[in-house]
Amino acid sequence: MTIQRIKPGPRMSGAVVHGNTVYLAGQVANATAGKSVGEQTQEILSIIDGLLAEAGTDKTKILMTNIWLTDMATFQEMNAVWDSWVAQGNAPARATVEAKLAAPQYKVEIAVIAAK
Repeated sequence: MTIQRIKPGPRMSGAVVHGNTVYLAGQVANATAGKSVGEQTQEILSIIDGLLAEAGTDKTKILMTNIWLTDMATFQEMNAVWDSWVAQGNAPARATVEAKLAAPQYKVEIAVIAAK
C-alpha cells in the first residue's frame, strides 16, 4: 500500500495518507500566534480544512481529534469555535488536555485522523 506525504518537511509532514486513512500532524496557529485561543482555534481549523482537502477528504470524515490547550480555563472559548466548525451529525471522537506547547505564543494545538 502506498504512503502519500502532504507538505513534507525535514522533521514532519503536514499530513500522511495511508490507504483510506489520513493522519494530520498537530497544527498550531501561524498568523494568530500569540492572540486569543478563539482566534488561534479558528486559524487552526482552517488549516485542517485545507490539509484534509489536499488529502481528498473533509471534516465530515474526521474519526479522532486530539486538542492540547495551555490552559484549561480557555476550554469554553476553544469549544465555542469548535462547535460552530464541527460538521453537525459527524462529530469525531475527541480528547482535550492541558499541556505545555512548543513555544509560548501557541495556546492550542489540534491533530486529527480522518477517513478518505
